[in-house]
Amino acid sequence: MATIGQWVEGSRPRTLPAAIAPVVVGTGLAINADSLRIGRAGLALAVALALQIGVNFANDYSDGIRGTDNKRVGPVRLVGQGIASPRSVRLAAFIAFGIACIAGLTLVIATQAWWLLLVGLACVSAAWLYTGGPKPYGYRGLGELFVLIFFGLVPVLGTYYVQTDTITLAAFIASVGVGTLACAVLVTNNLRDLPSDEQAGKNTLAVRLGVQRTRALYVWCIITTAITTLITAALTSWLVLLALVVLIIAPIRLILSGASGPALIPALKQTGLLVLFYGLGLGILIALA
Repeated sequence: MATIGQWVEGSRPRTLPAAIAPVVVGTGLAINADSLRIGRAGLALAVALALQIGVNFANDYSDGIRGTDNKRVGPVRLVGQGIASPRSVRLAAFIAFGIACIAGLTLVIATQAWWLLLVGLACVSAAWLYTGGPKPYGYRGLGELFVLIFFGLVPVLGTYYVQTDTITLAAFIASVGVGTLACAVLVTNNLRDLPSDEQAGKNTLAVRLGVQRTRALYVWCIITTAITTLITAALTSWLVLLALVVLIIAPIRLILSGASGPALIPALKQTGLLVLFYGLGLGILIALA
């Protein structure tokens, strides 16, 4: 039976910055528009965190029963390492998704924007089908696209909308920047796991592109975020340019050095922190603008 510590580690808390950052940015934009609603921002954060934890458990379950986690490096794999039963890990995923649904439904009732139910359904479906179902899109090289959508566009624009009842160009551009940084996390993760994924038949984008082009993709993600920051600053305030400073900590040198396998774990940690610090910095700077 898994210990509490193993369950916590299995939830992969280091991935939570990818859930926090877009909510902070969306809320910063709402403050800039003089429309801050703390309760709704808190509910949006609850949805994002619960979905992130849910997708982590769902991936652990689906990869575990397929055997693709058997030779992985990195965080604990509850099912793959035989620490917890597939049924219990699947239940943990469903509980997290349930919490996300409750928080999301509360937001829908508060805003009376019933079309958000469709967005919520799409989020839960995307979370499960990343590695679950008969044809998981994560095994077909589509993971980064869905991360851009569901860890960038949807949470930033969703958080902003539930507080302001509108969508702006600045919010859209900012959401793309956050999403591409979140993609950088997945790119690093898949670069690290490329050999084992290839052996297991998991055709991630990294497997499809190969090592060198995957390293170039990481750099492209950072550059894209820098460009979106410039555009966001032009649409809001030049104070926002200070968010570019955070991008200095991007481990580009390590990514391009030829490091592989466990040697990329520091790059994964750094990129996760980069997402958090960038989101916090951008959100605060937009709020102050």
